[in-house]
Amino acid sequence: MSAASWGYAVAADGSPVFYESWGERGAESPVLLCDGIGCDGYVWRYLRSDLGRRFTLHPHYRGHGRTQAPKDPERVTIADLADDVACVLDDALVDRAVLIGHSMGVQVALETYRRHPGRVAGLVLVCGAPSHPLRTFKGSATLEELLPTIQKWIGRVPGVVNRLTRALLPTRLAYEVASRLEIRRELVEPADFMPYLEGLARIDTRLFIAMLSSAGQHSADDLLPAVAVPTLVVAGGRDGFTPPDRSRAMAEAIPGAELLEIPNASHTAPIERPHLVDWTVRDFLARRVDQVDSGPVLRDNNVPVRE
Repeated sequence: MSAASWGYAVAADGSPVFYESWGERGAESPVLLCDGIGCDGYVWRYLRSDLGRRFTLHPHYRGHGRTQAPKDPERVTIADLADDVACVLDDALVDRAVLIGHSMGVQVALETYRRHPGRVAGLVLVCGAPSHPLRTFKGSATLEELLPTIQKWIGRVPGVVNRLTRALLPTRLAYEVASRLEIRRELVEPADFMPYLEGLARIDTRLFIAMLSSAGQHSADDLLPAVAVPTLVVAGGRDGFTPPDRSRAMAEAIPGAELLEIPNASHTAPIERPHLVDWTVRDFLARRVDQVDSGPVLRDNNVPVRE
């Protein structure tokens, strides 16, 4: 894998958006990785190597990783994140890319397709739902119902909450709790999951809850029948955050979509079953995207951009 480089795109509202890139610009379609909420790349640990030399972009969401929070705290909607994806593609001189989204990244990828369809060469939608994910979180709508109250209390004592999360989240205790609530302990190495807890601890809880609220209200259900690019849906059969029936329904609604359901995987399927997930993604890209998309995919200052 080629060494990574990095840069900052400038979003429509002036917010800088950090992104890294690696791989080689060539005949293969580029890909762009869309994280879940609170994440800045941990779930792509194996995929980024298994994609080989394919040119790959990985932006950090607003207030995540190396991207600062926007000046306007309300600008953390799914639509804002989708527009940021387009800005990153512009800055990297990429015409079209396959968007690979995990968890909330599924919503970001779909919203990017809605708002910027000409920039999307394909979709890989992993362990996520197209709409209202809080309504089915752990099989009930309890989180959606409690979220306004949680947001209210965090707003009253944000400093206290931030200090607590920064102290408690990046610990082995938090890993032990997560291994009992969701992730498959026997399939996930602590070293693969701890970067998620460490990154989550650095995020301002007010921003996290605002973004979670936006994701909970967002819906791309109406878009699914109109998706006209190759699509692969990946589901974990034991995913408690976005139950597999959400992925099945999404795959059925998107014309020509393929579905990989891994019976014994949870919400973190890409690091639980990396060889199966990564092989399926590579095979999908080779069959459904690279072989049929022979037009230009990379921008160049001297070459017209295909619209």
